[in-house]
Amino acid sequence: MRHSSLLNRRHVLLGGVAAGLAGFGTRAQARKKAPSHMVGLEGLNAPVEVLEDQWGVPHVRAASVPDAFFTNGYLIARDRLWQLDFEYRRALGRLAEVYGPECVESDTASRLFLFRGDAHAEFAALPPIVQACARAYAAGINAYLDRINSGEEKLPAEFNIFSYKPLEWDVLDLVRIRAEATGNTKAEIRRAQLAAHDALAYDALIQPLRPAHTLTVPDGLDVQAVTEQDLGLFGVLQDGPPLSGLHAVSSPSEGDHRRANEGSNAWVIAPTRTAAGRPILANDPHLSFGSPGPRHVIHLTAPGLDVIGGGAPGMPGVMQGHNAHFAFGRTNFHIDQEDLFILRTHPDHPDRYFHNGRWVEMEHEEISIAVRGGPAQNVTLRYAAQGPVVSADTARNRAVAVSATWLYPGANGMLANIGINLANDWNSFRKALKLHTSPTNFTYADTAGNIGWQAAGGLPERRNGYDGLLPAPGDGRYDWKGLQPLDALPNSFNPARGWFGTSNELNLPADYPYEERCVSYEWKDPYRHNRVAEVLQASPHATVADSVALQHDTLSHLALSVVQQLPEVPASLQAEAALLRRWDGRVEATSAAAALYEVWWTRLNSLFYQALVPENLRVLLPQPLNASVLLDILQKPDSRLGTTPEAERDALLVRAFQQAVEELRDRLGPVAATWQWGRLHTVQLRHPLCAVNAVAEAFLPIGGETARSGGDPYTVMARWYNSDLSETARAQGYNPYAVTGGASYLMVCDVGAWDNSLFLNFPGQSASPDSGHYADVLYLWLKGAMQPLSFSANAVQAAARHHDVLYPKGKTL
Repeated sequence: MRHSSLLNRRHVLLGGVAAGLAGFGTRAQARKKAPSHMVGLEGLNAPVEVLEDQWGVPHVRAASVPDAFFTNGYLIARDRLWQLDFEYRRALGRLAEVYGPECVESDTASRLFLFRGDAHAEFAALPPIVQACARAYAAGINAYLDRINSGEEKLPAEFNIFSYKPLEWDVLDLVRIRAEATGNTKAEIRRAQLAAHDALAYDALIQPLRPAHTLTVPDGLDVQAVTEQDLGLFGVLQDGPPLSGLHAVSSPSEGDHRRANEGSNAWVIAPTRTAAGRPILANDPHLSFGSPGPRHVIHLTAPGLDVIGGGAPGMPGVMQGHNAHFAFGRTNFHIDQEDLFILRTHPDHPDRYFHNGRWVEMEHEEISIAVRGGPAQNVTLRYAAQGPVVSADTARNRAVAVSATWLYPGANGMLANIGINLANDWNSFRKALKLHTSPTNFTYADTAGNIGWQAAGGLPERRNGYDGLLPAPGDGRYDWKGLQPLDALPNSFNPARGWFGTSNELNLPADYPYEERCVSYEWKDPYRHNRVAEVLQASPHATVADSVALQHDTLSHLALSVVQQLPEVPASLQAEAALLRRWDGRVEATSAAAALYEVWWTRLNSLFYQALVPENLRVLLPQPLNASVLLDILQKPDSRLGTTPEAERDALLVRAFQQAVEELRDRLGPVAATWQWGRLHTVQLRHPLCAVNAVAEAFLPIGGETARSGGDPYTVMARWYNSDLSETARAQGYNPYAVTGGASYLMVCDVGAWDNSLFLNFPGQSASPDSGHYADVLYLWLKGAMQPLSFSANAVQAAARHHDVLYPKGKTL
């Protein structure tokens, strides 16, 4: 009798769902698959259907927009709970209560940079629909936690290994969490230290300024007093929690390497330049690789909402994807959003600082940090007019404060996706971007045939000609005036050439008032962008397949230019030199010449660094040299290489070449024809805490020696490696050619014919090894075998492998 009743309830529920979900399809289509799983949840207003495809991508059909975002939160908790909770704890400064006292400093830094204003007022100022969706997202996460607490779901292994429970989510934390540190302040410190050695010109070897700009020391800055210790807690925030003994083996310079390489490719093509007469949008964000991956793919549908694409755990909605009206992508734009201010503190009262002609008391906040295995730590947070105080040196009567755009009122970047996902045209899309604080190039293409680009992010308005490239005195003269409006950043709508591409290069228009607005002088090398532009300009009838091929393009014009500089080599190296000279410049995994080039490039960068950087400055200037700068020196050697620069250049090129050949013979064997770049450039992902045996046993590595990749940091198919040849890295067994980052989420949208769109999400949707979606995308990703991104009701139904129904717990069905 109970069994019969349950079946009847399931059929009634399913019929109600089908009738109530506009846009999903006919009632008969909805009945095609009976629900395999039914879950009652507190917080839902009406039943929700979830159809999952073979890659674990959930297609959510809800009766209201808030219910769709509730399900978004519920499913991200289901698929990525440890990742979600770890990042939430890190942002709130609550890691020490799980991982112990070594995280106290990291927790202090995170709490120092939480929003200090009225979070309730900030939240109330948001559009009502954004508020409703944010509340629902947090409620969805908590609904999954309720199922864990009731024993209906299991905790992921990490929680049991470390014996703790995930935090319940508070929607106001999505307003309080702000920290988006970019790392530019490390460069400010470096330049001040170089200025103290009268060596500012050397900074261009590492970071050439674009557009061309003269570095100057702000009036009143004592460069002799600036040290790396000035970064204090801000440096801790940028480097992340230490967790020594819990992390996998990594290069000592991993944090700087990551910041130097993170970026993306994105392009849009107008219908006049496509074979189908519809726009195409492509996007492949470049982030550090890891397990789990940085993106979770989801499809959210409700009346007024139909959006699909990649999102970030903990951030409601879709970051890059498309809705029914337009596709949108993103890459890193470059805005200098953080500045260091050196405060002069009172000799007798170190919490007072001189500002605008008088002594001012710092604001204080007393906090307590819970610590696992020990007593709570009481900490005092300090704030100056410019922002959080990150370090102090009472012996020298100085302290350092940080100004950051993302700490300003209204900079609620964690909730920006909601408005973007709900927009329906160019104007509403741009309006939604006003909430987006991180520096981003947004690309756009809609079903009406329009394409566009809008740079977004918090842009500070500086004073008195201060350019933000070195620290400034904190006496008030250089304090920021505030933030500039979105309209101060460039955009383009339907450009005449019929396409737009961005790969983190300097893309400010020629007539842009960059000296006045001072956006940034620090941009990525243009090699990826130039290759994209070359292909798009030569493609008057572009297809989706062409964009997929371009995302996986391995041609390196940088490599071909470097190879042209190879001089005559000794007879013992002639065969290898011939191999390189015959090379087509494609950095393929199976290429012997690519292996030789990459190791040679690594070696010559090291040798030229030693030749160009005086020994006393090497502690200040991190390797590697900037690629554009090094190529220019190879092509036009000058007196920096000595009195006979061409001869010295050639000698260094040959010496590096000999070192590369010897290294490859040692690593890959004596026969050059059998070398392959992919044998060095392997992909292996490990859990972040894999140094703990129990974690390593529960989460086996993904990839390994057979997971061989092509590409390098300068190909469109960006696959970075951290060429750290230091003794420390070598002693740790670090592979300097292993793939460390690139595009894990890739997407090409056929705008308007949405079911033709393609995607990959590496290594998989789920963080659970038992899910079937932990690493199922690895070899597809290595092959570049993009998969359909099903969108229409019929395509979703045809692709469905699992069918779940979530319903309001306690309500009559």
